Amino acid sequence: MAELDVDLEVRGGSRVASLTIAEIETVAIRVPLAQTYRGSAYKMTHRSTIVTRIRTEEGVVGEAYCGDEDGGLHEIDHILRTEIAPRLLGEDAFRVERCWELARPATYDILRDRRLGLVATACVDAAIWDAIGKALGQPLHRLWGGYRDSLPVMTIGGYYGTMDIAEEVTELRERGLAGMKFKVGGLTPEEDAARFRIARAAAGPDFVLCADANQGWSPAQAVRFARLVDDLDLYWFEEPCTWSNDRRAMRDVRFGAGVRVCAGQSELSAGGCRDLMVEGAIDFCNFDSSWSGGATEWRRVAAAALSYDVAMAHHEEPQIASHLLASIPHGTFLEVFSAERDPIWWNLVANRPPIVDGRMTLPDGPGLGWELDLDYIEAYRVSARA
Repeated sequence: MAELDVDLEVRGGSRVASLTIAEIETVAIRVPLAQTYRGSAYKMTHRSTIVTRIRTEEGVVGEAYCGDEDGGLHEIDHILRTEIAPRLLGEDAFRVERCWELARPATYDILRDRRLGLVATACVDAAIWDAIGKALGQPLHRLWGGYRDSLPVMTIGGYYGTMDIAEEVTELRERGLAGMKFKVGGLTPEEDAARFRIARAAAGPDFVLCADANQGWSPAQAVRFARLVDDLDLYWFEEPCTWSNDRRAMRDVRFGAGVRVCAGQSELSAGGCRDLMVEGAIDFCNFDSSWSGGATEWRRVAAAALSYDVAMAHHEEPQIASHLLASIPHGTFLEVFSAERDPIWWNLVANRPPIVDGRMTLPDGPGLGWELDLDYIEAYRVSARA
């Protein structure tokens, strides 16, 4: 048998046989929010992320922004620069699984929040995938499976103490969104059901409404809420139960209330999501690639979910979630915040597609396909700590 030619034909007629990582650069940015956003037991005052660039000896530059960890921003940046980058210099970015494994030890320190190393890994994983897409001249949603090139878009709202509920939902409909995740879990089931009823009245029957408790209730409270809104076409109930026994608790809510449950964003690994599926706890898995090691790990979860008849979502991060969800047959809604809640997505991405009739069409440029606004990066960059 003749030896296969492993050179890769790329757009423009040139050939790339490897992508040797020569340099890894990071820029941390932090943007203040106009108001404090409160969920069931948390609050947000800033939006932060890390822009990662991988430069290769062949001249290809992979670029991505990843993560929204405000409190650990500098720690993540430090881990990426001092622990992960030295391991990857000289490696072939096409060997993406090897690169992922080389970054993995950043998560092994048991005395450090494991998510810090996972987000740092996700940053470099996203930039590597962008470089691969650029080298091959294909958008990542096509390289990863190419099932569709557009997605329905929902937003996240109903935060406590913000704008009038009916006014907020009406505005979202007018902006052309397909639906929203509504925050609950910070009040009693009766109080939050009353808030949800206002949202449904303003939304009408053709607007998707999910409820997101952010692990705020006991199983009994969650079942009570689900029954109180049983006539309001609740699309899914996200993280209804407190974290300490949530896997079995969500299973009990799912079967006890006959409601579809979404979870996975609090899991740190593909194995954790697998256990949610084995336990029968979820109908939708919203695993967050930016919180858990990157697109490489998310795609493992998506493969498992297909065999369990579980649909895939993605917690926030539309810049990477869009490609992942569009690539598979069981992808669902793309989540985006408002411009006030996530100014980075709405301002950093210069070629962000519009939302038309509730859907967003993905870019067809190679890799992630995003053009990042360098002026915006400079305006909000923060100095790295040693």
